[in-house]
Amino acid sequence: MVEIDTESYTQNAVKAINDSVLQNALKSVQNRLGPATAQTYKDLPEGPELRQKGHEIREFAINNLDVLLESLAGKIQSSGGKVFFAKDAKDATGYCLDVAKKNKVKMVVKGKSMVTEEIGLNDRFEENNIEVNETDLGEYIIQLAGEAPSHIIAPAIHKTRKEIAKLFTEKMNIPYCEDPPVLTQAARKALREKFLTADMGLSGCNIACAETGHITTVSNEGNIRMSTTMPKIHMVFMGMERIVARLEDHDILFRLLSRGAAAQNMAGYVSYIGGPRTEEQIDGPDEFHLVILDNGRSKILADSEFREVLYCVRCAACLNVCPVYGKIGGHAYGYPYSGPIGAVLTPLFVGINRAKDLCRGEPLCGACKQACSVNINLPRMLLALRAKLAEGDQNWDVKPAEPKEKLMFQLWSMVIQNRKIYDFALKMGAIFQKFLPRHNGLILKLPFGFKGWTQSRDMQPIAKKSFLTLWKNKKS
Repeated sequence: MVEIDTESYTQNAVKAINDSVLQNALKSVQNRLGPATAQTYKDLPEGPELRQKGHEIREFAINNLDVLLESLAGKIQSSGGKVFFAKDAKDATGYCLDVAKKNKVKMVVKGKSMVTEEIGLNDRFEENNIEVNETDLGEYIIQLAGEAPSHIIAPAIHKTRKEIAKLFTEKMNIPYCEDPPVLTQAARKALREKFLTADMGLSGCNIACAETGHITTVSNEGNIRMSTTMPKIHMVFMGMERIVARLEDHDILFRLLSRGAAAQNMAGYVSYIGGPRTEEQIDGPDEFHLVILDNGRSKILADSEFREVLYCVRCAACLNVCPVYGKIGGHAYGYPYSGPIGAVLTPLFVGINRAKDLCRGEPLCGACKQACSVNINLPRMLLALRAKLAEGDQNWDVKPAEPKEKLMFQLWSMVIQNRKIYDFALKMGAIFQKFLPRHNGLILKLPFGFKGWTQSRDMQPIAKKSFLTLWKNKKS
């Protein structure tokens, strides 16, 4: 199973902020992709309004998910493919291993897939002595390093050329070299040998189409196409929400996805796959398996407050503009999904209390909504999660996270509603603040549960006279 470390969010964030290499890498990506994506939306023939059309397409698909999935499964089965509906990670990985053992699979090549990160598939293969090889260059790098992805589409963003060069020298036994083309060529040579000898190929699914009965993958390296056509078995892992009704809807979403992900009009390689190869086809797998994963998505689907998060197409545009992600990177989130989308999705998957710091760590600035390729209102759902943490929620098994904080705000509400009590509190505060440490007239540190307010900034002391008093004196 995938390791969940959401409880360490704060400590991981502090560590990331102090990592100068990571800070430079995050700044570079956000400076390039954030503005470029905004411009590509403006350059759409239909204009940025196409994002709202994408939103409506996703809304229709999610609201009719049962019918669309049934149609997709029926068409793939009629084309000779096999479809398996997995309730959770155990079901999904178990099915995959059963197919692998039945076919005596020894080696697997894998195209980029966030769903397989979500279910911890690589670990299950290794536990069963089956070699699994990531074939996306970024994923290949972090697999060699024994790390998790730090970005949905740029998983090795946190690695420098020097680190990659050293890693390749140690793991691939090649001469040390920092030249990117040379390093890329070394990875290509190593992976070509894997493609030619692999028994099974794995991929994710960017979007499936119910009308045509196919799944579609996109990449800029061609690795997914190699993983899905050369091995005798191709297995696809698809989150149950990643589907649209019609081919024309499919076209709109891919135009938006490419712009949100990398500010491109369209990705370099787009593959439409609907089953095993036919007798007339030379390339392609003999077996095609589609695993449709629930893993908590049905519960989200049933909740009208959070259903909108299932509209996400995983373009990562929100990561490329989020000021929090731009400082702490992806590893701080402690789960495969990071950034604003991870701050909503992860608590719903692993437990709102368990991942409470993720949704409370976002600034609610709205940048994620402005960048989202399908116009999802992530700030609204972040606020909804915070409300559940404040009040508790039986349906999501949420207990109030900070009962003392809630009590403090209730007391504060009572104080500010009574002028006499409020004035008395100000006088008491003015007296008490005399005992607090100061520098240049500012309070350096607040006591008790208020110390967080002065952890990274100094506080203005309470004025000797309130604004209301000054106003009254001026008027008199």
